[in-house]
Amino acid sequence: MMAGDIMPLNKTISRITQILLILSIFPFQRYLKLSWAELGFAPKTVFAKQMGLGFCFGFLTLLPIFALLYLLEVHVWDHTKIWTLAVFLKKTGIALLLALLISYVEEPIFRGVVLTGLQKKMAVWAAILVSSFYYGSLHFLETSTVVPYQDLKLSSGFVLFGEAIVNWLNPSVLSAFSGLFMVGVFLAVIRSQMPQSLGLCAGLHASWVWQIKISKMFLNTDFASPYAFLVSNYDGLVGPLIAGWMLLAVLVYLGYQRYFCSS
Repeated sequence: MMAGDIMPLNKTISRITQILLILSIFPFQRYLKLSWAELGFAPKTVFAKQMGLGFCFGFLTLLPIFALLYLLEVHVWDHTKIWTLAVFLKKTGIALLLALLISYVEEPIFRGVVLTGLQKKMAVWAAILVSSFYYGSLHFLETSTVVPYQDLKLSSGFVLFGEAIVNWLNPSVLSAFSGLFMVGVFLAVIRSQMPQSLGLCAGLHASWVWQIKISKMFLNTDFASPYAFLVSNYDGLVGPLIAGWMLLAVLVYLGYQRYFCSS
């Protein structure tokens, strides 16, 4: 009854996939013979502090992007929505919970299991690039097609999977992929430079997702703007501007580590 009647099949598959991704951490951790520390988990108190620090830093790193896009009128205020304090608190609270869930799913997988496992087989820089490629690519392995409950067949899942593959190969996703790829690189660099920093990565990730969700509540993307090429239609934000900003952040961070922390 859930697939199609209560929840569309494509959403059901997405939720099941997320649950399986979370559960997959445990067998992979055992199979690769990795400790939780090797996967990037710090002790609970340290992990919590890292989350808080990462969340604050994520807010500061993304805020200039929002400000620039607003000044360039790529993002414009949505005057059609009426807000009350209760509605605002409810929606931002739900957005925060979703952001935390997303970060808790994706960071242990991509900056934990995948990155750590790849580092055992290849150079660090190669592991960073490969894990970031997978991270960026899997965001587009999805479909928006809704299959009505009465039309569900045994083959429906295969049809949706085929559409997801076609969507993944669509050249139009390259703009958004560039941004997500560089986000993955930035997080992977931090994780590789500071071994037990998965909490920091999760905090950054959650903060970015939360801000994006909040921006969608208040702002619309004007794709007719001459500066609309800076974003993508994936979420109205992730695109070339984010890719360039994350590349700059990586270079600054590596430069700081090399010239100040090594001396």
